Amino acid sequence: MAAAQQITVNLDAAQTKIEWTLGDVLHTVHGTFKVRSGSVTFDPKSGDASGEIIVDATSGESGNHARDQKMHKEILESQRYPEITFSPAHVTGKIADQGTSSIQVQGMFLIHGAGHNITLSLPVEKRRNEVKASTSFDVPYQEWGIKNPSTFLLKVDNKVKISVSAVGHIMVPGTDSATH
Repeated sequence: MAAAQQITVNLDAAQTKIEWTLGDVLHTVHGTFKVRSGSVTFDPKSGDASGEIIVDATSGESGNHARDQKMHKEILESQRYPEITFSPAHVTGKIADQGTSSIQVQGMFLIHGAGHNITLSLPVEKRRNEVKASTSFDVPYQEWGIKNPSTFLLKVDNKVKISVSAVGHIMVPGTDSATH
């Protein structure tokens, strides 16, 4: 195998899904966000990583118009903070040439104007130059300075669970990486 070199994974926004779940005393609310764009570059040897995954905060929806209006206006303030981003800094683990592997990606998660260090565990499935990865994590929104959406009659959990299912294409400099 050739010497390790930087690898770039460009997300396929149309095939990448971001779902969120927020429990309350009566039922669980499910919703989605759309990815605007995403690209991650990392050095398999050092683990150093860069890039950015950008989520359109204004795309968040739960299927209930009134609830979504409140979420955008009062909770996420998505007109003021229209993007939610993740910027990777370090990758631990190795992506297998083909098949399944597991990596951890440490980076900065920026939401509602504030950054938070998180580490994501991702099982990765690689076939040719396509990779599929998934992860989930909790956003402790009140700890992170985001308003609690609870009301006098409705009490919600103090964390929102985020689930990501991503599809991307690997680009390796100096190779014909457009072949799938």
